[in-house]
Amino acid sequence: MDPLIVIETYYPKGSSLYKILVDHSHKVAQKSLEIAGNLAHLTPDLGFIEKAAMLHDIGIFMTRAESLGCKGKFAYICHGYLGRRLLDEHGLDPGFGLVAERHTGAGITLDNIIKGGLPLPKREMVPVSLEEKIICCADKYFSKIKENRDRILTPLLIADDLAKIDPGHAARFSQWAEELHL
Repeated sequence: MDPLIVIETYYPKGSSLYKILVDHSHKVAQKSLEIAGNLAHLTPDLGFIEKAAMLHDIGIFMTRAESLGCKGKFAYICHGYLGRRLLDEHGLDPGFGLVAERHTGAGITLDNIIKGGLPLPKREMVPVSLEEKIICCADKYFSKIKENRDRILTPLLIADDLAKIDPGHAARFSQWAEELHL
């Protein structure tokens, strides 16, 4: 399976949003493989990681994100579960959809969804597998927003940014950063 062919099903090749998505996804895939390379003793699935990292944000076009040029009807926070739906409907292995659904923030708990009144399905959306955690963490290093694309992040800065959303996100990311040797 070629992730770019899947992406081109939903994004016109060469469009501004295609370029933003593919550039970001390439960065996340490279960072994911770098992280996984330091964890060879845990035998992460490198082929899966590379493809899943390329597809993790496939649902963004269905959301409203002016800064990216997304004109969909859903809130941006929905892009993960919407991406899962697309990848599942595309007939891909369910693991790809789970990466898409679980990568947002440092995962989104059922408690986050209920207490925050978030417009998401009522279920846990937190990375479980090693590969999901690697891609979730790698994603935090890179922004798709133009003015932040060149910002260099460290695990400490990422945790600080996540703490502004929810202290639980920051704590989860920091634990993974330690486990993954970030």
